[in-house]
Amino acid sequence: MPAGFVRDVVERVTPSVLAARAAGREQHEEILAADIRLTVDLLLERSRVLAERVAAGQLAVVGLSYRLADGSAQLVASHGLSRAASLTR
Repeated sequence: MPAGFVRDVVERVTPSVLAARAAGREQHEEILAADIRLTVDLLLERSRVLAERVAAGQLAVVGLSYRLADGSAQLVASHGLSRAASLTR
């Protein structure tokens, strides 16, 4: 196990990696998406303010996967996106 900051990062992504593998997902992109989904869910679980604003349609929390190679981004997870988007139109 690495030390310092790298160890902290490894410890934080390990639950997502293990959950993805337990679900039969082995590809890098699948594991990354599982980590993004978990992170978005944790933001709402651990922040009452965010959860309340999403529920009220005032905020959206989204998780994106960004590819440096081509500059593209893909939506992986969202909470409140449709309600928040409809309020801005």
